Amino acid sequence: MKRILIIGATSAIAAACARLWAEQGSDFFLVARNLEKLEQTAADLKGRGAKSVTLHCMDATDFVAHGAMLDSCLATLQQIDIALIAHGTLPNQKVCEQDVGVALQEFANNGTSVIALLTLLANQFETQRCGTLAVISSVAGDRGRPSNYLYGTAKAAVSTFCEGLRARLYKVGVHVIDIRPGFVDTPMTQGLSLPAALLAKPEQVAQRIVKGTDRKVDVLYAPGFWVLIMMIIKLIPGALFKKMNM
Repeated sequence: MKRILIIGATSAIAAACARLWAEQGSDFFLVARNLEKLEQTAADLKGRGAKSVTLHCMDATDFVAHGAMLDSCLATLQQIDIALIAHGTLPNQKVCEQDVGVALQEFANNGTSVIALLTLLANQFETQRCGTLAVISSVAGDRGRPSNYLYGTAKAAVSTFCEGLRARLYKVGVHVIDIRPGFVDTPMTQGLSLPAALLAKPEQVAQRIVKGTDRKVDVLYAPGFWVLIMMIIKLIPGALFKKMNM
């Protein structure tokens, strides 16, 4: 039985992970902005075998609210075995290029809010001396592409932060897993022209995340073939890469 905190619990990938953990009889503390969606998620998890489900409404970019959320979580679960950070948005790159305010807000959605939460959670996990911090980043962070470099920059920052944090917390028995999904069929990607052959279902990604968390993988690409795709993309020389439309 696991005690699990999920931030961004109503996202498609997070909900799919929660369904798998619910079948193991886990206890949940679910955090998201939309109470109605949280209640729907909770009902589904209870029907699948979750031992308990506690809900907490919070906007992840409200940094002041993070401490109270964690206090409430610990009062409920006593200890956190797995914390999954899964919130985020997919910004319009063109709008970000024209509006500094939008660009900074999107960076907060996908970057600084995650780093703030990780900083707070890391101190708790260091005190516990056990547990797993799982963070959904993205393959977009592996290399800056003109089509989404604001989003990619935020995800790259998260991945670099996770690498340093992993090395820090390894010494006290805490694991940090950096999860890098590729194209996933979720509400966030609706309307985008994505290659069908590379488009995964949230359930596929969730199965890989749950198994990777159990195995304490450091960096997890989901699906696994993205390891090869991103290896090739990272090997493209800069002189050629800047001429490509990606």
